[in-house]
Parts: sequence; structure tokens; C-alpha cells
Amino acid sequence: MPVTPQDLNQWKQQGRRIVALTAWDYASARLLDRSGVDLILVGDSLAMVSLGYETTLPLTLDEMLHHAKAVRRGVVNALTVVDLPFLTYQESPEQALHCAGRILKETGAQAVKLEGGYPEMVATVSRLVRVGIPVLGHVGLTPQSVHKLGYRKQGKTPEAGERILNEAIALEEAGAFGVVLEHIPAPLAQRITDRLGIPTIGIGAGPHCDGQILVTHDLLGLSDRQPPFAKVYANLQHTIGEAIAQYSTEVKEGRFPEA
Repeated sequence: MPVTPQDLNQWKQQGRRIVALTAWDYASARLLDRSGVDLILVGDSLAMVSLGYETTLPLTLDEMLHHAKAVRRGVVNALTVVDLPFLTYQESPEQALHCAGRILKETGAQAVKLEGGYPEMVATVSRLVRVGIPVLGHVGLTPQSVHKLGYRKQGKTPEAGERILNEAIALEEAGAFGVVLEHIPAPLAQRITDRLGIPTIGIGAGPHCDGQILVTHDLLGLSDRQPPFAKVYANLQHTIGEAIAQYSTEVKEGRFPEA
């Protein structure tokens, strides 16, 4: 049966950890889904790993829709969540409703993710949830705020930690079905996880979250710059490079194709 937000909540109560990864095309989504990944995020990090931008900010809604459609065609079981790109939801709840509605309507994804837990964003989440759009929240390091926060770990002071905790609580009260905790101290992530009734999904937030997510390119060793919290499970840059080099040599030497 396809995974739902309700399943994630039930798994939190059962202590069953949630497995999440990112995808941006049909082939990678199909592989992740067949491997048993619970949640596939069409993340705005595709701006950097697939489209070559320096940050996530240039990504457009049309670009996100294009990739999300391809991902959704490759998924049978996982919960598919799509990031709302920068400036497609910050202007007003009405803008967020329109853009989130397009994502669900045009791609077949089951939920959207947006960044921030400040009061205006909490009101936006509440508006989306009221009309039936499931929302995954995101606090801590929020990459769309790169020019304000950089990529530094957040929540390192008591005051900053309390603010992030309160943002997560506010998102739960607004109806978010879960919250991504990015690049915050592990004790703070544990405190938030213990406090919330909805699941937390960590990325660089220690082992105490209800689930974990990584950018798939980082996991597979396809990224040029690895974040400090990512674990590389394979070195596909090397493997793919070797395969292409061997092919190139065989073509040049007349050994491929064989006569």
C-alpha cells in the first residue's frame, strides 16, 4: 500500500524509523521506491545537483513541476513530497495555496514542503492544511535563507534553540504532518522529537529524530561538495568515470563494438 502521512505518524508512535531520500527523475525515483524508501522528496536541491545553480534560489515552479512529474511516474509505494521553490509561497497564503495546489494537481504528489516556522509561515501552513494539502515543515538550517544564514549549523545558543523548538511546535499546531530538522545540534533535535507528536526527519541533526533524509547525490558520492553531516555509501563518480574511460578507450582502439 502507498505510504501516507498517517503512516508516518503511526510509525513514530511505534518507534519505527522513517527512511527518506531525494529524487529528481524517473530512473532514480524508481530505484529508490523499489529499494523500500518511505518518503521521496523532490527537493529544491535539484537546482544545485541537477541544474548547476550555486544555490536553490533560482529554481522556478515550472522547473519543479517538470521534475516532480517525472519522479511521480517512477513511484508506486513511497510518499512523494515536493519542495515549494523560493518565492512561490512567501508572498501570501493565497500564493502558497495556488502554487501548492498546482503541484498536487499537475504532478500527482501527495504533499508539499516549505521552509520556516515564523508566524506568517505558520499561518500559511494552516491555510494549506485547511484546504486539504498535506504539509511537511522545515526548520533549523533553511537553504532558501542562505544569504541570511549561510550553511552554518543553527540552534547552537540557548536562545536560538528555543526559537527553533517553538517554531516546530507552531508548525505542528498549524497542522503539519511532520518537520524536517536540518543541521542543528543533536540534543536540540532530540528535545524537539520528544516534544512533538508528529514525526521529525533529520538531516545533520543527530540520531534521535524519527527519520533521516539525505540528498541522494551525497549518499552516492556524486556531489562535488559533501556537507559535513552526509555519509558517502558509494563513490559513483569514480565508478562512472572508469566506465566512461573504458568505453572511450575501446572506441578509439576499435574494440567496441566487436566485429
